[in-house]
Amino acid sequence: MKQLNIRFRPVAAACTCLFAAHAHAQNAAPVATDRVVITGNPLASTELAQPSASLAGDALTLRRAGTLGETLDGLPGVAATWFGPNANRPAIRGLDGDRVRLLDNAGATTDASNVSFDHAVALDPLVVERVEVLRGPASLLYGGNATGGVVNTLDNRIPRAALVGLGGRAELRGGGAANERSASGLVEAGAGGLNWHADAFRRATDDLQVPRFVPVEDGVAGPPTRRVRNSAARAEGGALGASWADAKGYLGAAVDTYRNDYGVTVEPDVQIRMRRERLAVAGERNLGERGFTDLSLRASDTNYQHQEVEGDGAVGTTFSSRGQDVRLEARHAPLFGLGRGVIGLQAESMRFSALGEEAFVPDTRTRSVAAFALEEMQLGALRLSAGARFERVSVGSEGDAPGAEEPRFGAASTRRFAPTSGSLSAVWTLAGGWSTSAVLGATERAPAYYELFANGVHVATAAYERGDPALGLERGRHADLGVQWKGGSSHFEAHLFEMRFSRYLSLDASGATIPVAGEDGGVSDVPEYRFRAVPARLWGAEIEGRHRLWEGATTLDLQATLDTVRGQNLGTGEPLPRLAPMRVSLGLDAAHGPWRAGLGARHAWAQRQVPSTDVATPGYTLVNAWISRAWVAGGLDGLVFVKLDNATNTLATSASSIRTLRDLAPLPGRNLSAGVRVAF
Repeated sequence: MKQLNIRFRPVAAACTCLFAAHAHAQNAAPVATDRVVITGNPLASTELAQPSASLAGDALTLRRAGTLGETLDGLPGVAATWFGPNANRPAIRGLDGDRVRLLDNAGATTDASNVSFDHAVALDPLVVERVEVLRGPASLLYGGNATGGVVNTLDNRIPRAALVGLGGRAELRGGGAANERSASGLVEAGAGGLNWHADAFRRATDDLQVPRFVPVEDGVAGPPTRRVRNSAARAEGGALGASWADAKGYLGAAVDTYRNDYGVTVEPDVQIRMRRERLAVAGERNLGERGFTDLSLRASDTNYQHQEVEGDGAVGTTFSSRGQDVRLEARHAPLFGLGRGVIGLQAESMRFSALGEEAFVPDTRTRSVAAFALEEMQLGALRLSAGARFERVSVGSEGDAPGAEEPRFGAASTRRFAPTSGSLSAVWTLAGGWSTSAVLGATERAPAYYELFANGVHVATAAYERGDPALGLERGRHADLGVQWKGGSSHFEAHLFEMRFSRYLSLDASGATIPVAGEDGGVSDVPEYRFRAVPARLWGAEIEGRHRLWEGATTLDLQATLDTVRGQNLGTGEPLPRLAPMRVSLGLDAAHGPWRAGLGARHAWAQRQVPSTDVATPGYTLVNAWISRAWVAGGLDGLVFVKLDNATNTLATSASSIRTLRDLAPLPGRNLSAGVRVAF
């Protein structure tokens, strides 16, 4: 891996802060991320070579936001695509969209969030019990769509262990920059190995409050405002699940429903009406100590639809998809004394359709079948892993509908691809709690249906987007070098990474404009953007750590993170778009008995590394504080918390969001929120 072009003064400063005192305690404050990760770890190794993070319990409760992207924003290497408060996907190491795989209990999610930035992820963080993040390519286990990383949300809708008696949890939250009012609850019970689960939630928000700013639309400045227009939302959902479980495994199923009605900021009179129903089946079984030791199965069927409703109540465009996936994994005992491993099969199918005046992609059908294997070997203090994945993918367009008034998509056609991925990794355990890791790999990704067949105006990006039906596989190589240290309640971790693409599928301006008729009968010129394959490179660094400063009846911990990513289109020499700037955060967490409190600041540098079609984003510093108290009474375990975010009411904009939205929706202003969680 070539030398990374990174300024290391902030890195050194963060390291100095982390090692300012000696750590020797055993308990961490609740905002620390959980170090145990199961996603991408089918062999249950003690440490992953690939950098990862997880959130659960109090840590997740205190970070929980209205969208998955906003909940994870600020974790090392993770940003949010930020299309206002309602539509946010996670971006990992500068990659988003179809390069970051979103999973629901390790199964495929089916929605339209990868098609457009204004399409929300069909999942609400209120019902999530745990979130796990893999940074960097995870294509080996999850396919080419995991080139940037994986985000896996976990719940207990299919109980995985035998439950005894009745239990449950409820949570109320209120306040914040969008005046959130939300409630969620679940009840579970079990006897004799039979278990059931039920949950429900509801969330309502108003238009987002921000510091005073001047919105700009189509180059025209509007009147100053403190609200993001058309950003209110209403969401609700629930699930029923059941399983049979014993000491050797479980088998069960669950059905869930999700509704989300929210405004689209770039279109002041448009509301999106989203609906999703999902049936999931999952099971695991321990088979013994010889041969194949464990077998797991996951399958789901998802029916998704969202309608874009105009101000007069008419439905402008309807997006719908129906997806199925099946995943089978089998772990085996060590073979010939060399090591253990896992083999697996995965199949997915999705039918997508878009009907209406703003449909810029045709009806499509995507199918994939894959086989993968991961083998691991322990050689003293060195653990080696190697794996490969082979896929067959077909992406078909149904073309223009018969009698279409404005033919755009041509005749029906199908493209077929055979992507392969491979990876080698090593973890070397050293003395004194230190270890080092290295990952090398190559990935291939089949083009998504919109990269192949798009042809129309995409309102969210204010561009006329054209796919290329002749596109080939996206191909890349990656390397990650890491060092880790653990001691008591303290830890330190640093990673350097690089990804090089010989073929990076990029949406770039062609320099042409397309005349498009407007609703008022006039014609306007819209810039044309085309999907094409270009050579590209991304590189960066991530540092995180936690250090116990004071130990006693009261504990005090220092935590710090720093991350930076740079990307370049090697064909044009221009930076890649929507990259988060260098970010650093410092925080102090205190604990005394049932009380916990924290104070922190996050600084983002100005992002001046942008392509010619974008403008620089100013830097900013956000100051946050929180306090919580745990309690036990009458058989109930509770937590009460209060949070103050953006205490200085700083005007900030996200460099990882598209320019169309950035001029209309800054990040939230000063806001106070509170909540209570009760479990029994």
